[in-house]
Amino acid sequence: MKLYYMPGVCSLATHIVLEWIGQPYQIEEVPRAELRSPEYLKLNPDGVVPVLVDNDGWVLTENVAILNYLADCFPKAGLGGDVTPRGRAEVNRWLGFLNSDVHPAFKPLFRPERFIADPSQHGGLQDTARTKLRSYFEQLDARLENVDWLAGTRSVADPYLFVVQRWAKAKAVDLSGLDHLDRFVHRMHADASVKAAMRAEGI
Repeated sequence: MKLYYMPGVCSLATHIVLEWIGQPYQIEEVPRAELRSPEYLKLNPDGVVPVLVDNDGWVLTENVAILNYLADCFPKAGLGGDVTPRGRAEVNRWLGFLNSDVHPAFKPLFRPERFIADPSQHGGLQDTARTKLRSYFEQLDARLENVDWLAGTRSVADPYLFVVQRWAKAKAVDLSGLDHLDRFVHRMHADASVKAAMRAEGI
């Protein structure tokens, strides 16, 4: 398998999962300037990462699809929830929340000009985004009060949370007092596979 990635973006979640699985894989960094290149657009017409190319050349895009595919391909890694339908649904509940709610809420922080042309209004827009993100992270913190992992057991959802928490810290989202989330982040930072993925990406 080969993962196309950019350092520290949502593809880091896939990178960590590949490390957790422990099977051989390759990575290729995609410079931002090459996302719209004809070569890369053949892999992903949307010009974003991640892209996963399987051993037979099959190409898969969309982070949630890739994460679920890896969980299904390597069930012994135990990253798709327990063996019950509810266990798998629990994983997808949190993947969906992270991908559909939390991740898009960062867009005004990364590219405010896409929402408001007037730079003088960017600060207010970003403050609103930070407030919304704070509410999302409070929900995540509450979920982690009595469990170590989002779905109850370690799953493909956990690296995604790790990634968006890094973004929140970098973009000055208030995470104060979220002790359960902080405990989760410390556990991730101590994980050898997480360290390996971050080291490989130079972050």
